[in-house]
Amino acid sequence: MTERTELFPPLAASRTGFLPVDGLHILYWEEAGKPDGLPVVVLHGGPGANSSPLWRQFFDPAFYRVIQFDQRGCGQSQPTGELRDNTTAHLVADIEALRRHLGIERWLVFGGSWGSTLALAYGQAYPRQCLGFILRSIFLCSAEEIAWYFENGRKFHPDLYAGMAGLLPPEERGDLPAAYMRRLVHGERAAAIPFAQAWANFECARASIAGGAPPLPDDFAWTLARIEAWYFSRHGFLAPGALLANMSRLAGLPAVIVHGRLDMLCAPLTAFQVAGHYPGARLHIIPDGGHTAFDPSMRVALLRAADQFRRNQRFD
Repeated sequence: MTERTELFPPLAASRTGFLPVDGLHILYWEEAGKPDGLPVVVLHGGPGANSSPLWRQFFDPAFYRVIQFDQRGCGQSQPTGELRDNTTAHLVADIEALRRHLGIERWLVFGGSWGSTLALAYGQAYPRQCLGFILRSIFLCSAEEIAWYFENGRKFHPDLYAGMAGLLPPEERGDLPAAYMRRLVHGERAAAIPFAQAWANFECARASIAGGAPPLPDDFAWTLARIEAWYFSRHGFLAPGALLANMSRLAGLPAVIVHGRLDMLCAPLTAFQVAGHYPGARLHIIPDGGHTAFDPSMRVALLRAADQFRRNQRFD
């Protein structure tokens, strides 16, 4: 059988809806593919990004029932950019609330970058509700990773780092994340937009080995940067080492991890650590892969993982 190398054709959502999860937050969700197919929940990155129709093109629509949603404060979820009651524990509870709302017994969990953090946190909280995991560009939101995220950017993309630092007065450039946090989280939205655009460009331009990134709409850049700064400043609201320490809770659940050797945002070391602590997980380091799922070799690896699960409902 010839291996698929291109995404499945664009697929429209067959159902959409809004799910109130508390007195403040309302989540937007959508479903596509086979209504009675094998369910897979797709967790978007950021934190602060949103779901995209592109993600469902990794899954055979004749087999999979693809569920997506915008996390708190993101995309079409309301209220936009809201930080109150917006923590990892809240997001984990939201995933479980959506599963129950849709009447799904167990599902495959697919997530990359921050989505992999959230996938592991959810799986450790609700292992019996998971069929397995496809994880990309592993990130655990640790203090070390966040520090590396900025320092690596300074070393390998000094022009992008200088662009961020250049918006700040000289006396604030010694702690770039803290300076941006003050403006993105505590400052006025209009005044924060240039800082949000610089933050988003710093991230997006480093995500692909092809480099470059088109300018983002102001609203998207603000939401991404604001929520990302919020989570980064609190190390993802996770206790140090907690996700690695609790990886045994996932024993027996099949998992494939895809990580690019050339990932400039998330160090491959973290993927090795997760694979070493996760009993039975299969790690694939992609020699010419970057951070994004859509670079050619990363795309092929993820399509292969979804197809293996389709054919075997496990990762052989």
